Amino acid sequence: MPRARGAAEGEATEVTAAGIARLAGVGRAAVSNWRRRHADFPKPVGGTDTSPSFALGEVEDWLRGQGKLSEVPLRERVWQQLAGHPAGPVPALLHAGCALLLVHDRHPDWLTASAVSDERMARLLPDLIEGVLTPRFGPPSATRAVPAPAPPELLLSAPLLRSVAELAAELGAPTAYEFLLGRHLDANPRQYTLTPQGPADLMAALAGPGRAGRTVLDPACGTGALLRAAATATTPGPGRDGADCRLYGQDSAPDLAALTALRLALGSAATVRTAAADTLRADAFADRVADVVLCHPPFNDRNWGHDELAYDPRWEYGFPARTESELAWVQHALARLRDGGSAVVLMPPAAASRRSGRRVRADLLRRGALRAVIALPAGAAPPYHLPLHVWVLRRPGPDAPSAPEVLLVEAGGGAAAADGKHTDGRDRQAWTPVRDAVLGAYRRFERDGALAEEPGFALSVPVLELLDDEVDLAPARRLPPRAAEGGAEELRDVRARLDDTLRLTVGLTPPEAAPGQPDTARWPLTTIGELARAGALSIHPGQSATAGTLADVPVLTEHDVLAGTVPSALASSASAPSATAPSAPLQDAPAQAPDTPVLTAPGDVVVPVLGGTAAARVIDETTAGAVPGRGLVLLRPDQDALDPWFLAGFLRGTANNRQASSYASTSARLDVRRLQLPRLPPAQQRGYGERFRALAAFEDALRLAGRLGERLVRGMHDGLTDGSVSP
Repeated sequence: MPRARGAAEGEATEVTAAGIARLAGVGRAAVSNWRRRHADFPKPVGGTDTSPSFALGEVEDWLRGQGKLSEVPLRERVWQQLAGHPAGPVPALLHAGCALLLVHDRHPDWLTASAVSDERMARLLPDLIEGVLTPRFGPPSATRAVPAPAPPELLLSAPLLRSVAELAAELGAPTAYEFLLGRHLDANPRQYTLTPQGPADLMAALAGPGRAGRTVLDPACGTGALLRAAATATTPGPGRDGADCRLYGQDSAPDLAALTALRLALGSAATVRTAAADTLRADAFADRVADVVLCHPPFNDRNWGHDELAYDPRWEYGFPARTESELAWVQHALARLRDGGSAVVLMPPAAASRRSGRRVRADLLRRGALRAVIALPAGAAPPYHLPLHVWVLRRPGPDAPSAPEVLLVEAGGGAAAADGKHTDGRDRQAWTPVRDAVLGAYRRFERDGALAEEPGFALSVPVLELLDDEVDLAPARRLPPRAAEGGAEELRDVRARLDDTLRLTVGLTPPEAAPGQPDTARWPLTTIGELARAGALSIHPGQSATAGTLADVPVLTEHDVLAGTVPSALASSASAPSATAPSAPLQDAPAQAPDTPVLTAPGDVVVPVLGGTAAARVIDETTAGAVPGRGLVLLRPDQDALDPWFLAGFLRGTANNRQASSYASTSARLDVRRLQLPRLPPAQQRGYGERFRALAAFEDALRLAGRLGERLVRGMHDGLTDGSVSP
């Protein structure tokens, strides 16, 4: 029988204060308070003085004994075991992935191996795991990315593997692995350069319609997002999992090559081969011919092999300069394609115009290899501050005529929001129309060989026009701008809206301030913490929903609260991990499963806790039903005892925020529980609440007037300079 969980597992798995907070559904400050106030709180077993770690088993027992935890959610317990693994989270993920592959492919063998002691299981598993690794990844070799773990390694991971199998029974093996991998990537955003799901799906779609049996290569595979998108695109639909697709990936980091292989094997039935080596210097798939190459290469790499690869046969279009590593990756992609095969490469915008790369760009154009350059919105993929480009290429056959035109698309500048701001590629709600517009333009171009001009968005340009002294391929340099805000007619509409808004603003201007009452300073005060303990309100930390919970539910961000806009993001799934800021410090928030975040409801008050800005927003019908994002705290008052507008108004007081804030060298943090309110009867609260509500309406009108004014000024400048508006 499986060994029962007990002290041995707790000793092997450690958890930090942040992990304890996640287990109990509270903020990290609450854990600090528990350590100070409760002498029986578990003692640290590792870590440092400033970041101690605790035995997971002891923490679970203490939380349960205090009534702060009825049962640790299974996925949270598994994650804490993985994050606290003695060998580190990456080896733990590899062992977990191997076990999940065994559970997925040969479940009876797993049941047999897990029905014995940990020691016996650790001796049985290597051969069983090899039995599923070989059919998926090929026989053991020096280049195979995933070796079968040895018995001593598996013995250390035995408790984790048993828990992972339980999670697979609950979620399915592929979803369980996506959850654990997503959590790891989310917890270490600076260690990995991720390709978000939206751009990955777009790049796979640009490579052409998937067909059975096609071979897809990613020579810089990272965490496998592009290959995963390609497998999905090859055989879309229920029950179709890319079985006829062959996926090849290479990465210089052995850990990433192994994680990618396991992710792809668990997520599809495709043939998977990955290798760990420097692709440009030691190509593991030099003998392979691919139908499609997808690549998000490292940018600005001066050590890509310029000196030792000077005579490499891959440089058919010219030897790249030392500063043009991206053009080396482009040519590598073309060299691995069959004639007529497609390559889609994510590129920094500078690669389209740097003088050092103009000869290579010119030869790509002359020979018909470059088909399209698509400028994505800033924020679509890291580095998020740049509007990255997607290059779509095709390997020309020996008798293929050169393409007479190239498609240029400006996907960021052509999609303006209603308030005049450009689309942010990290906004998933705005990304869908961008993707659809790009694919529509590219498919029309592919069908017709040319594309009629869509001002400010897309056009096809004759190759001869691009072959000037600069060979500048940046879409923004060639695309004529859109008519200013739609032309003079739309500018008249904007001006009319601005006139109406300014008149509204005048009407909402607060009356002249009257002197306060002399006894105002002697109000009896209470704090948010005291009100929470008395049951007058509840406190809920902001968070991001994870896989299997609230995917595609709107997320109210800190920017939305400060700017007075509607929720601008969507909850992400583990299949599209996103880097997020740490949760805000809260104390004694109601114990709640981390997978079921509270949604906003009318009358809630949302407060930003980072950055030192005095702000609070009352939730109305337009912002209800959203997940409060990281960096926010949601207060839910008992509206019979506490008026929401009264609450929000006093929380915005400058002095109130100052006394409740703490400051680090570069940031400020608000302790919401220390914010103060006067003790006033409901009738008097409502009087203040109505005044605060009127101030909020005035503030909203000012914001709208400001946005409309900016839009009018920019539109007039553009119209006067492009001739669509007469002086």
